[in-house]
Amino acid sequence: MMLLQQSRKILMSFILILVLTITTACGGSNVAQLDRTTNPPVVGRDVNYRQLDRQLEQGNTAAGQNFGQWVVQTSKGLIKDAYVRDNNKLGVVISQQVRPNEVRPLAKSLVQGFRKNFPNQDLTVLIYAPDKKLIVTAKYDTQTSQINYT
Repeated sequence: MMLLQQSRKILMSFILILVLTITTACGGSNVAQLDRTTNPPVVGRDVNYRQLDRQLEQGNTAAGQNFGQWVVQTSKGLIKDAYVRDNNKLGVVISQQVRPNEVRPLAKSLVQGFRKNFPNQDLTVLIYAPDKKLIVTAKYDTQTSQINYT
């Protein structure tokens, strides 16, 4: 009789551990996702929509979005906006602080950083003036390891 009760307690412990493990593993990500979507910033409703649009504009993949944000944040004001499409096209809008003779070196630096984050593929970097007119296109060819500017 004592053995039966002890076996039952052990079995119930294992079942409880199994249930807790499964529910935590399967439900944990949903809880985190709900927290992100149900806790809007304090600033207000319109800002929340603008932030969502902003995230969609900076990249159509998570890696692209992260790289676009990183480019703007680390540019120290030289780049006002950036976007990444399909992990092989980077577009940036430069600020008025960038002089005309600095555009090509900036494009080269962006290609090098872009290549490190998205290796083994042809890449395109589009640089736009502050008025959003295209001024330079830099294309990196993986086969020749050359950058062509237009």
